[in-house]
Amino acid sequence: MSSGLIDVHAHLLPDFYVQQATAAGHTHPDGMGGWPTWSVQTHLDLMDRNGIDTAMLSMSSPGVHLGDDNAARLLARRVNEYTAELTRDHPGRFGNFVSLPLPDVDGSLEEIAFAFDELDADGVALLTHTHDVYLGDQRLDPVFAELDRRRAVVFLHPTSPVCWEQSALGRPRPMVEYIFDTARTVTDLVMAGVLTRHPNMQVIVPHGGGAVPVLADRINEFMRLFLPSEKSPSLDAVQQLQGLYYDMAGTAFPRQVPALLELVGPDRVLFGSDYCWTPPPLADAHIAAIDAAESPVEGSTWRSLTTANAKRLFPGTGR
Repeated sequence: MSSGLIDVHAHLLPDFYVQQATAAGHTHPDGMGGWPTWSVQTHLDLMDRNGIDTAMLSMSSPGVHLGDDNAARLLARRVNEYTAELTRDHPGRFGNFVSLPLPDVDGSLEEIAFAFDELDADGVALLTHTHDVYLGDQRLDPVFAELDRRRAVVFLHPTSPVCWEQSALGRPRPMVEYIFDTARTVTDLVMAGVLTRHPNMQVIVPHGGGAVPVLADRINEFMRLFLPSEKSPSLDAVQQLQGLYYDMAGTAFPRQVPALLELVGPDRVLFGSDYCWTPPPLADAHIAAIDAAESPVEGSTWRSLTTANAKRLFPGTGR
């Protein structure tokens, strides 16, 4: 199997984090049966088995803010230092999307400075919302201004929406609620003008964009109807969405990626495994489906295409 894949959607789950999140009440995170098992070695085994050179590690839901600002700052720092240590111990194999203690803006600005200046972070991971604060909220603008100044890669990841107790109907939230919360926060970023005010960020949307590809024209139409012209961003909704990157984590084929390619060009698509929240047998099957699918670019494979796209975002990544 040819190697070279760069996995932009890969999760670590250190024991100290699981213990702290469980103590905060997350025994069944986002309605799942429990916490998956994860270790550095099993992650490397999955990578080697599937020809993944580099995995950009991030924390998934419920993130590092478990209810207390000070505790969130401490947990973010511990997670980010731990991940940076992994990248040093395994050169070329891991990257670091750092966690921020949002919605604590001051703590997040402090962590951004530490992460990029001291840990050589590859980017930041932001949940679709933290404690009901979605990403278009104007209170977060200082954070986006700093990420824009640093030309940061911003990896989005869903969490349970604010209304999950009613909307999830008792089912695990990653099934569909993650998909709609991704669309919700991306729409918020677009409508609030965050992406046009801060154009130097490189934003990665997970899971093939969630519901965004099929909603793009609808969002565009409503933006024209309901945003006064003086408040309308310089780019329309479709143009903004076409400037983002999208990963292939989850069941990308046979329907998700073809829908995505109706919105963006193939130069905007990245590979993602979603391990360890996607169990190894499923991750293996998803990667096999990607390998079996025809690339939209003649003379390339999905492996070579997504790797080339990732290397534009992360020059020097990969072995």
